[in-house]
Amino acid sequence: MKIVVIGGTGMIGSKLVAKLGEHGHEAVAAAPNTGVDTLTGKGLDEVLTGASVVIDVSNSPSFEDAAVLEFFETSTRNLLAAEAKAGVRHHVVLSVVGTDRRPDIGYFRAKLAQENLIKKSSIPFSIVHSTQFFEFTRRIADGATDGASVAMPPVAFQPIAGDEVAKAVGRTAVGSPLNGTIEIAGPERLQMDEFFRNALDAWDDPRKVVTDTHAHYFGAELNEPDLVPAGEATLGEITYADWLKSSGE
Repeated sequence: MKIVVIGGTGMIGSKLVAKLGEHGHEAVAAAPNTGVDTLTGKGLDEVLTGASVVIDVSNSPSFEDAAVLEFFETSTRNLLAAEAKAGVRHHVVLSVVGTDRRPDIGYFRAKLAQENLIKKSSIPFSIVHSTQFFEFTRRIADGATDGASVAMPPVAFQPIAGDEVAKAVGRTAVGSPLNGTIEIAGPERLQMDEFFRNALDAWDDPRKVVTDTHAHYFGAELNEPDLVPAGEATLGEITYADWLKSSGE
């Protein structure tokens, strides 16, 4: 079947397009660089013609609170309207574990607004909540660095490989709509400070991780369960150590 991947040229999107294509689906990457802009609606009607499923893994170019909210609300409204017009039968979105627990965090609040728009639409849907990706761990460490120190809070952290995120989202997309949410996470749950201490050692990075209960993540202090699934979740099999070896990072 024809499956349109919004954000299909990005890190997760490109993996999805490849995996879906390998399984015989007509997977179409839709992004500004392919002529599709969900913020303006440009190209949506054309790319959605004949599509059975739409997967949205797009992300805001800005994480500033107002900008990210505007991105997800506007793009999702435009996308849902175009899908209804085209007769799309399943809308799948990749979101973030913890959106409902921490709406005070700007990015989480924007993703929650996106989810609420999807739930209120007439299109059958599935929401996939994921923990953080292995691919972003260096960026997180860099953002928490002050001189030679990396401040990390002692809260639960369970990141997952991007390949396994794409696999879970793809499997959800070709199944029946859940009209609900599933959660996915990596196979190992550690404290965030412990994870990054191990990671920096593996990177041969001279910076030192400092445990700080007041350290910020997405601009806010964290509570123990904020970044991990609250209940049942589908767990990946790839550990960070194995991913690091295979990724060459």
